[in-house]
Amino acid sequence: MPWPFSALWDEALSFDQFLKESGKHCDLLTGIYRTAQVPAWATDEVRRLGGRFRLVVLTEDWCGDASSSVPVVARFAEAAGIELRILRRDQHPEVMSAYLSPTGARAIPVVIVLTDAMEEVGHWGSRPAELQAYVTGERAKGRTTKDYFPEVRRWYARDHGETTLREILAVMAGGRSQ
Repeated sequence: MPWPFSALWDEALSFDQFLKESGKHCDLLTGIYRTAQVPAWATDEVRRLGGRFRLVVLTEDWCGDASSSVPVVARFAEAAGIELRILRRDQHPEVMSAYLSPTGARAIPVVIVLTDAMEEVGHWGSRPAELQAYVTGERAKGRTTKDYFPEVRRWYARDHGETTLREILAVMAGGRSQ
């Protein structure tokens, strides 16, 4: 059942507010946001879709995946004229419970795509499918996050958020959840 986001929208944080309240990865979040470049194809695709969208991002500042993807999503929203708000996962456990990963994990970030009228289109999270496959494989080998996370960081640095944007745009286009 879709979550009633119209009730939460006004209390949700802007990206700037989220940064001001962040502690754990604030420098990383800010640095990636400052350098993030939104490809023209991404904003062109939003225009092609023709609808007005809003994004709600369920996240926390301590999450390594969020520190790599949320700043790119924020830049994308700005460039595409999409309103974006952030809900802190730990302050909204009832919302998180509606967006658990396929394995039942409370994985973040989750980007929830809404229409301008606050109707849910679908959601994406918590990391790009290609990267999730890598992480799943590493875990199957018995490796810990500490063992493989440097490669996760390198993957995000090489990708520049483009895979995340493509997957979010696919949700916008087809209402599919990733």
